[in-house]
Amino acid sequence: MTTPIRDYVRQYVEETRDALADPYLSEAISRIVPVLVTARAEGRTIFFLGNGGSASTASHFVVDIGKATLKGGGDGRRFRCVALVDNVESVTAWANDADYSKVFSEQLKTLGARGDVAFAISGSGNSPNVLEAVSMAKSMGITTIGLAGMGGGKLKGAVDISVVVPSNSMQHTEDVHLLICHLLTAYLRDQVPA
Repeated sequence: MTTPIRDYVRQYVEETRDALADPYLSEAISRIVPVLVTARAEGRTIFFLGNGGSASTASHFVVDIGKATLKGGGDGRRFRCVALVDNVESVTAWANDADYSKVFSEQLKTLGARGDVAFAISGSGNSPNVLEAVSMAKSMGITTIGLAGMGGGKLKGAVDISVVVPSNSMQHTEDVHLLICHLLTAYLRDQVPA
């Protein structure tokens, strides 16, 4: 017997709402915003990375923070953002010639500089290439932010600022990660002068 669609939808929405109800969300935003604002003020680059759905969220956030935070005619200081997942040639070259665990860390080694920010997204918090990138970032003096779920995995303890969605569902975790990115974008646009 399958669950009726209406009941399934209601349950899914309630579970996602439960993952948003915890006070961790406002605490996380209050810790992340100053890092991003400082990066913009100092002309630093924010690097976004993740795999699968998290790669999509990383790319999506680059567009949002790079464009949707602009006010009016686009005057004011902009965020410098790079989605390391979007350089398919580099990703596939490092995966093919070295190891998939190096696809982000080697790009950071080339592009990153002390004072930049690495924004890592991993539903499980245990993606080897994400963890390798965080390790590289820390060795370079790059501030690290991590979004995870499922208890946070190894990413939780590896980053400077961790946000762990209180859910063991990959779908709810990814739903909330995207909401966090939209929330950050809206806050930076509406509440923080450029």
